[in-house]
Amino acid sequence: MSFNNLDTLYRQVIMDHYKNPRNKGVLEDDSLTVNMNNPTCGDRIQLTLKLEDGKVADAKFEGEGCSISMSSASMMTQAIKGKTKEEAVKLSHIFSDMMLGKDYDDDIDLGDIEALQGVSQFPARIKCATLAWKAMEKGMNEEDTAK
Repeated sequence: MSFNNLDTLYRQVIMDHYKNPRNKGVLEDDSLTVNMNNPTCGDRIQLTLKLEDGKVADAKFEGEGCSISMSSASMMTQAIKGKTKEEAVKLSHIFSDMMLGKDYDDDIDLGDIEALQGVSQFPARIKCATLAWKAMEKGMNEEDTAK
C-alpha cells in the first residue's frame, strides 16, 4: 500500500473514532475518576475507570478537544479494557514511545492506535494524542497509592 493510501486510511480511522467515539460517557459506582487538560490547546478529558481484580473492567471518557485527543481517548479506552493495570500502563509507555518517534515493542498489536503514529511528525500535537493515556496512568498510580 502506498504512503498516500496508508495516510488516507489512518485519517479515516482517526475521524471515525472522533465522530463515533467508543466508550463515551461516565461510569458511576466505585469508579476511579481522573480529570486532565492540555492548557496549550484547550483539550480536556474526564476519564472514569472501573477496576476489578486488578484488571480494567470498564473505561469511559467525556471531554472536548481536537480530533486527535478525542479519537486517542476512544482508542485508548478500547485498548485497555480487560487488561491488567500493568498491561495498560505498558501499553501507555509503548504509545508514548511511538508518539516520540522512538523504537517500541511492535510485537504487540496496537490495532486502531497505529493510526495515530503520524502525529509524531507534529510535536505540538503529541500532547493532544497522549492526554487520555496520561490520565489513565495517573489513575492507575492513584489507585495504587490509595491501597
